[in-house]
Amino acid sequence: MNTTLAVSIAGMLLIAGLGVFGSRKPAASLEEWTVGGRRFGAVTTWFLQAGEVYTTFTFLGLAGLAYASGVGVVYALPYLPLAYVGMYVIAPIVWRIGKDRGYLTQGDFFADRYGSRMLGTLTAVLGVVFLLPYLQLQITGLGLVVELATGSSNSGTASMIAASVLIVGFVLWSGLGGVARAAYLKDALMVIVLIVLVIAIPAHYAGGIGDITHKIADTHATKLTVADNGPFDRTWFFTSMITSLVSVMFMTMPQGWPAVLSAKDERALRHNSIWIPFYSASQAIPMIIGFTGIVVAGAASGGGSSVLLHLTNGALPDWAVGIVVTAAAACAMVPSAAIVLGMSSLVARNIVRTRTERAGLMVNHTTVVGAVAVALFLGIKRPDALANLLLLTYSGLAQMAPALLYALTGRRPFVGAIPAAAGIVAGEAVVIWLTFGNDGHAVDTNNISAGLIGLGVNVAVGLLAEGIRRIARGTAPAPEPAAQAAEKAAV
Repeated sequence: MNTTLAVSIAGMLLIAGLGVFGSRKPAASLEEWTVGGRRFGAVTTWFLQAGEVYTTFTFLGLAGLAYASGVGVVYALPYLPLAYVGMYVIAPIVWRIGKDRGYLTQGDFFADRYGSRMLGTLTAVLGVVFLLPYLQLQITGLGLVVELATGSSNSGTASMIAASVLIVGFVLWSGLGGVARAAYLKDALMVIVLIVLVIAIPAHYAGGIGDITHKIADTHATKLTVADNGPFDRTWFFTSMITSLVSVMFMTMPQGWPAVLSAKDERALRHNSIWIPFYSASQAIPMIIGFTGIVVAGAASGGGSSVLLHLTNGALPDWAVGIVVTAAAACAMVPSAAIVLGMSSLVARNIVRTRTERAGLMVNHTTVVGAVAVALFLGIKRPDALANLLLLTYSGLAQMAPALLYALTGRRPFVGAIPAAAGIVAGEAVVIWLTFGNDGHAVDTNNISAGLIGLGVNVAVGLLAEGIRRIARGTAPAPEPAAQAAEKAAV
């Protein structure tokens, strides 16, 4: 076993250990397991919410995308700050209603606000389906990190399996509390590693950050502008940014709901909405490393996502590479834990709908094992480009945004449950067809995001169905009696 692999294994065990041994006993209830008893303060909720900033995509995918597209990669910088401007308003409203009504999941919100178990189940099923590629992305990325760092494909697969077992272990034992504790190490380690990489890699290969732009301008000038055509043109840039913005702002990602609902007060959420955008600016560092790869021959010999690890191997000693791999593994394991927790909670609360606390935990825990196993199998047998998997998740889950917006525009949903569901189904159908309709490959949309096209269809179908419903009934939609008091307090 080489030094890099030994340090990496030790790091992954430490991450899992923080999740497992930070709790003396397993979570005893679904509320404790899913939202931590709604007692987390600003620091803990910050780490939970900020955990979405650094995932495998951020660490490997952004560097690879910068290498492939040049400055087109900066689409990933504006959407998080803009999204959290909206989250400053939306998250506290959701938290207040959720605390009053006892929400644990995104599906709970839709079922209660619209008075429709059908809509709650539909959104839960779609949440699970579209989170699966995101979970696969994390596990695939972890294997890729270890494989690239050690040069052994067998070690990559073994690491994926080992990390999956560790993820299942600390999620089953501690639930959201375990995810939060592991997130402390993950983000602290990421900050240190990124600072080291942004200094060491440009200095080693290009003489420093200041020399990178000049070298790219001399040899790859087209990388310094967003192209008028090609796979990463201005249309791709703008529409990808809007799709990602909508997904985050309107809380369409189910794994983000436990972090919001776990807060002990809304002040913590507003605090996070102010400071997370500043933290997200550090995503520019993997991009700088990707730009460095443009001027280094053979930097992407293992594919675009290999750029960062290839450059790291050449610039740092083996033990330091092991620490970088540990940071990258944390970027896979902690988000994976949050994702699988969100998926399993949707199944237990909104799909299977168990009658007892014990049965709910049993379904939840079974789903954790099953979801990780499926994602691991897909990660080994059908790996895909990291950026494509992320955009598929964002495009699919973005279709929840109109229904959430309808439910927050006043004292009653702007459209009824059936029109909202019709819009969601139509939008998802468009996304799936555009992604796989060309013999399993993406349909040509002239680089317009499939998620944005789906949103257009979603809104059109939803509003048309609502218009027909109102004409047929001759009335506006009735308020939800069960949630009316919460709506008055929240709006």
